[in-house]
Amino acid sequence: MATISDIGVAAAINILSAFAFFLAFAILRIQPVNDRVYFPKWYLKGLRSSPLVNGAFVGKFVNLDFRSYARFLSWMPAALQMPEPELIDHAGLDSAVYLRIYLLGLKIFVPIAIIAFTIMVPVNWTNNTLEHSGLTYSGIDKLSISNIPTASHRFWTHLVMAYAFTFWTCYMLKREYEIVAAMRLYFLASEQQRPDQFTVLVRNVPPDRDESVSEFVEHFFLVNHPDHYLSHQVVYNANKLSELVNEKNKIQNWLDFYQNKYARNPSRRPSVKTGFLGLWGNSVDAIDFYTCKVERLSRDISAEREKVTNNSKSILPAAFVSFKTRWGAAVCAQTQQSRNPTMWLTEWAPEPRDVYWENLAIPFVFLAIRRLIAAVSFFFLTFFFMIPIAIVQSLANIESIEKALPFLKHIIELKFIKSLIQGFLPGIALKIFLLFLPTILMIMSKFEGFISLSALERRSASRYYFFQFINVFLGSIITGTAFQQLNSFIHQSTNQIPKTIGVSIPMKATFFITYIMVDGWAGVAAEILRLKPLIIYHLKNFFLVKTEKDREEAMDPGTIGFNTGEPQIQLYFLLGLVYAVVTPILLPFIIVFFGLAYVVYRHQIINVYNQEYESAAAFWPDVHILQRAI
Repeated sequence: MATISDIGVAAAINILSAFAFFLAFAILRIQPVNDRVYFPKWYLKGLRSSPLVNGAFVGKFVNLDFRSYARFLSWMPAALQMPEPELIDHAGLDSAVYLRIYLLGLKIFVPIAIIAFTIMVPVNWTNNTLEHSGLTYSGIDKLSISNIPTASHRFWTHLVMAYAFTFWTCYMLKREYEIVAAMRLYFLASEQQRPDQFTVLVRNVPPDRDESVSEFVEHFFLVNHPDHYLSHQVVYNANKLSELVNEKNKIQNWLDFYQNKYARNPSRRPSVKTGFLGLWGNSVDAIDFYTCKVERLSRDISAEREKVTNNSKSILPAAFVSFKTRWGAAVCAQTQQSRNPTMWLTEWAPEPRDVYWENLAIPFVFLAIRRLIAAVSFFFLTFFFMIPIAIVQSLANIESIEKALPFLKHIIELKFIKSLIQGFLPGIALKIFLLFLPTILMIMSKFEGFISLSALERRSASRYYFFQFINVFLGSIITGTAFQQLNSFIHQSTNQIPKTIGVSIPMKATFFITYIMVDGWAGVAAEILRLKPLIIYHLKNFFLVKTEKDREEAMDPGTIGFNTGEPQIQLYFLLGLVYAVVTPILLPFIIVFFGLAYVVYRHQIINVYNQEYESAAAFWPDVHILQRAI
């Protein structure tokens, strides 16, 4: 079991890691050569210009103002200065409400932690139950409910505090729901009218022998919604057209590059070889060569567009139907349009940036089959993942393993090695096991047939949270307790095993403390460093960037990542509310996470992230329901 010294080693490692990340970020962000990596949002808005254009040669790449290095934490107060209304105008309501989840965590857990440390920690500490229990325990466990003797009157303290903490949490959730609901209503009422607010997506349009899909859709809505129907747009299968457009954009980029090159040196026309990758073949004028290719592709695009428009086989059984009023669109989106519930399926249309086009034409029957397959796959993925969880938990309980397998004792007897393995390795190992999970869950969500990016992220987020609840929370408790009390399990009767598990569950707080420090503290600090985007940007800038358009695409500002960030927050809410009564020592670690994450993600939202869509905080009801369920 991890001792106080092991937790101290883990805390020291993670605090030093976080400080190193922050220090590296503070230095890298003020270098002119990295400006597009750490402030891409302002470049995309056209409100920031590159510092590489002006100044001395060395000053274009290295910040020579040494006073700026002394203010390496100045980004923190700067991130907190922008008022929330301005933040909504700058980054959207989705980003602002996402940040409020971290604030909600602080509002809930700071008062709970104060009360818990004032009342419950002394009640737990002033007992000696664990000393006479025969169980494996540490000094931290003496602060938990496990140190209270059976049938003690002190349990009334925990019972009263459990009700008090629950009441406070529900009260804060209610207040926050009212605030976010008001923000959503104000946002929808004050923003400019968007086409998607008047538009409904219709799927599974049945075939008709006498009319095309477009004519059938128009006829259907003129008959059923005569007072509100405005227009419609059928969905085409234009994959080849899309490929041609992408190819033209690439060729146009090369043409812009050579035109810029010629503009800098008009005395010499650039040339290019026509062979593979421009490595061999006849040498021709580059501008004329790419101009001809652009013109040819433009003709091909026009011909393909005409072909798609006139070919009935290219029309998919789906359409975007627009209405004269929001009321008409709302009625259509929320009512059944046909006797057959599998035909004329309607729902609110996502905004154009939010549409996931690949899933628009999946038939209703296939949707049901796909979701069944995805559910079964997710079930096996979730429960087979218990195997690596058990391995991780075996690392977290080396001392108990030594009792059953004494031949390992000499290998891991060194104090520092033991502290490092028990206090740091389990958290980082679990983090590595979860590394590819979001990608797998997003692929499953796409397979299920959701038609918007926001729906894909919400689905992936809910499954990610359920996965973490089963494996990270329950799995760590069950397998960890089995390893931790292995000696007790072997030498006691079967009917005593549930009691042993019940007493040992609060002791798993030490593992979750190390996990929070690795995933929460060091993980959030690593997020602001943006090491991967930094390396990729400079590699692209050196080898691939030809024009300003290439440089803009190389910035890769990324997004909040709701499908990974929100489940992480929910897990910490779960850990905080579960262990607030049984092991309060975990609460300060969660509070540090929420405070640190709020500042870091506020900075990233202001300066870095560029949201792909705006759903007007449509994810908030799902977040609130999960928190109420916890």
